Amino acid sequence: MTDELILANAALVLPDEIVRGCVRVAGGTIVAVDPCPQVPKGAIDCEGDFVGPGLVELHTDNLERHIQPRPGVDWPHAAAIIAHDAELAGTGITTVFDAMRVGSIPSGARRYLPYARGLSRELWDLRAQDALKISHFLHLRAEVCSETLIEELDDFGPEDRVGIVSLMDHTPGQRQFRDLSKFEAYLKGKYAMDDDMFLQHVAQLKALRDRNGDRHEHEAVRAARRFGAVLASHDDTTLEQVQVSAGHGIRLAEFPTTVEAARACHDLGIQVMMGAPNVIRGGSHSGNVAARDLARRGYLDILSSDYVPSALLLSAVQLGRMWGDMARGLKTVTLAPARAAGLTDRGAIQVGMRGDLIRFRMRDTVPALRAVWSRGRRVA
Repeated sequence: MTDELILANAALVLPDEIVRGCVRVAGGTIVAVDPCPQVPKGAIDCEGDFVGPGLVELHTDNLERHIQPRPGVDWPHAAAIIAHDAELAGTGITTVFDAMRVGSIPSGARRYLPYARGLSRELWDLRAQDALKISHFLHLRAEVCSETLIEELDDFGPEDRVGIVSLMDHTPGQRQFRDLSKFEAYLKGKYAMDDDMFLQHVAQLKALRDRNGDRHEHEAVRAARRFGAVLASHDDTTLEQVQVSAGHGIRLAEFPTTVEAARACHDLGIQVMMGAPNVIRGGSHSGNVAARDLARRGYLDILSSDYVPSALLLSAVQLGRMWGDMARGLKTVTLAPARAAGLTDRGAIQVGMRGDLIRFRMRDTVPALRAVWSRGRRVA
């Protein structure tokens, strides 16, 4: 960390407004936010650029993409982690909850094995060496439609920085893959499955859900409590599914697939998170509800980059333009996700918060990052 950082002549994106001023960071913490009209000695002149809080990412598959850049390719993990960390820093993300699957299927048409325990240990080893640019937590994606979920969860404890546990149920014919043709196109395109392999895989998943689903869901809820983690639902589709989520104590809904589910979440005090690529593309790649539709209805609280890290800032700016309120748009990727994850020390430009900051300038309708700081240290 640098001893002091002063960013002046900036359009400061505060939680509810944008003001011209300067922000000072010392010892990694914001110590002053002022309307100063001049550029103090030793300050960086931001030339009117936007300065906002560092982005907070709650659900990204990006690390998995780095360790397996192609099906069947296992990239060296330390190199993958460092590249992933640098990529996120370069997109303005200063806090990430790295999504790792727990719950594997070692047998059948498409087998996959446990990896999260080993990968997370490598991640924490690099963190201990101060080899990472940004702040990392774990997001365990608990696949209830699996064979080994309970054993894999038992390998983690409260010391593992597990911030989020999400209940994932990818049984074909419901939730994200209500439309089996979308599921078929996805699997055949990614894993080169033929018709017989696809039908075998679907039958196996349905049998696993019937045999293990309820027990796995119960144990995942228990594990989240043991970790002290936030519990999230995933791909809720119906009112009944949202009511079950609420009964588990869930307060974060990832990617509800219908207006009905998103409305029910809001009625029950559950924060709704949608994908940034959905905002940018104007719709879901799985054929589910459009994030912009939920945003117009007031049912969208948080954005996640999901599978495109650079989408996070762009989508927040696009929502800000749609709402006519840039501060509100940026809040969906800063303060709102931080609070949903139980983090009270980041997500806003306020005295006492971490010195996680981004500087960007608009190029027509696209935000162009110019610098990123984590705890006052330049990381991009």
